[in-house]
Amino acid sequence: MIAIRNLVKIHPGPVCALRGVDLDIPEGMFGLLGPNGAGKSTFMSIVAGLVEPTAGTVTLDGHDTIADPGYMRERLGYLPQDFGFYPDLSGRAMLEFLLRMKGISGPRGRRTLAMELLARVNLTAAAGRKVGGYSGGMRQRLGLAQAIAGNPRVLIVDEPTAGLDPEERQRFYRLLAEMSAGRVVLLSTHIVEDVATLCPQLAVIRSGELVAHTTPEAACGAVDGLIWEGFVDDAALPEFARHHRVISAVLAGGRTNRVRVFVGVGKAPPDRFSQSAGTLEDAYLVLMRCSADEVPPALARSVPEPSAGAAGAPPVPRAGGAAAAAGGAR
Repeated sequence: MIAIRNLVKIHPGPVCALRGVDLDIPEGMFGLLGPNGAGKSTFMSIVAGLVEPTAGTVTLDGHDTIADPGYMRERLGYLPQDFGFYPDLSGRAMLEFLLRMKGISGPRGRRTLAMELLARVNLTAAAGRKVGGYSGGMRQRLGLAQAIAGNPRVLIVDEPTAGLDPEERQRFYRLLAEMSAGRVVLLSTHIVEDVATLCPQLAVIRSGELVAHTTPEAACGAVDGLIWEGFVDDAALPEFARHHRVISAVLAGGRTNRVRVFVGVGKAPPDRFSQSAGTLEDAYLVLMRCSADEVPPALARSVPEPSAGAAGAPPVPRAGGAAAAAGGAR
């Protein structure tokens, strides 16, 4: 697994991008939820060995990857949100080029390996088509093919389903679930459905802080009974929101909103509102929109605390920054 202790990253300014993150990421799918600017990209870059933290430790299977970032890079596959494919190359030619850039060649040659990888992501029939004609889902599957080349121990995927239609999204879910066997898969996203569908565990980051480490079932249970739903006219919504903790409001019929509110223990719900089963999206929005003293304690941490000794040596601030880490990247 990946063990992270007291991870801190301070950018010039100073801007604190990460504030003492402690987290264990086990084998299998693990979701990292948070809004834009929460620190997800910084977190992933440090885990990937591309950026050096200001303080803290990251270990992969007990090996210190801050002291030896090459150890992680040699075992890493990465699928960014946007991949810069050459549109005039065929899928097979594009993948062969990426394999050459990564220095990967199979025992029967690079072309055979490329076709084997395309088969794994169900792109054999489109191997000869130009990438410029691929759908969004096909491009993501091609990106996944290059990410799993070399059988990486760790796979990081960044917003993998953004822009996909429902059918492509379900197809991609199945592929990611298959690829998670025997490796650590870190899924970074702001789409709650991705995590609810794929991840047995998740963490939520807000403003550089880890605000929850839980499971989808435990998160739903933590807000169950505390979510109420009703309808509020559009014109009355601003005043309503001043008196109630609104976590979502969806326009219905052009003038009325279907509103979900969080009602803390011992507080009265709004008139004409009915209790609603809590969802993972509700739990996430409670973490984003409620103050720390309002968040149910069971929501913040519903899995065992990381053990102090699991990550090895105590965190030590390191010099050199991103430039030193990037210098060894392949």
